[in-house]
Formats: sequence, C-alpha cells, structure tokens
Amino acid sequence: MKNIIHPDRDPAFATGAYSDGIVVDGFLFVSGQAAVDFKTSQFVLGTIEEETARTLENIAAIIRAAGASMENVVKCTAHLADIQDFDRYNAVYATYFPGIKPARTTVQSVLAENIKVEIDCIVKLPA
Repeated sequence: MKNIIHPDRDPAFATGAYSDGIVVDGFLFVSGQAAVDFKTSQFVLGTIEEETARTLENIAAIIRAAGASMENVVKCTAHLADIQDFDRYNAVYATYFPGIKPARTTVQSVLAENIKVEIDCIVKLPA
C-alpha cells in the first residue's frame, strides 16, 4: 500500500505527473525537488547556495508532513547544472545533515527552467 505525502501547499498549484512523496513499508521516497515556492509553484532562481537551501527546505517540509525529520534521511541523489558548483552546494548541504550524513550521489545533469540543483531522497520513517 502506498500513501501520498504533500507539504502544506495549495494543491491547485501542484504540477507534474508525480507525488511529492510516497510512503511504502516505513520508507518515504521524496521526488526530485528544486528551489520552488510551494505557494505558487514558481521557481525561485538564485545562487547555488540559495537554491540548495530552498531545495532542502522544501524537502524538509515534505519530510515533516510524513512525521519525520532530516535526521531520518538515509539516501540523497543530487543533480547539479554545473559540477563546478559542487563545493558551494556541498557547504550548504552539509549544514542540513549535522550528524550522520546520508549516503549520496551527486552528478551533473541538464536541468529544466535554469535551476541549478535538484535533489531527491529516501527517508526511513520513525517507528
């Protein structure tokens, strides 16, 4: 059985043929997130640091909606439009995971809408 998880946002602005998060067997699978304003579904472009922070805040909102926290993240996959931004992205990313860091893959990808970063993750929900 699958359960859909959505952050606190107006469903009228939900776009795309995907769910923000799906819970299955005690795991939350969070779809790729970017620097989007959840109230308007508009991208909020900025520096790699700004977009990384907003992306991770969006992920945190989805995780909270499922009853967990960033400490429960076990795996992330990150796509950077420019791998030369890795160090700057990584510095912001690290602040969201101060304890045991999740497993992670980071690659350079062609991203839509001029965004600089997209991140998805897997979360082990608390019992």
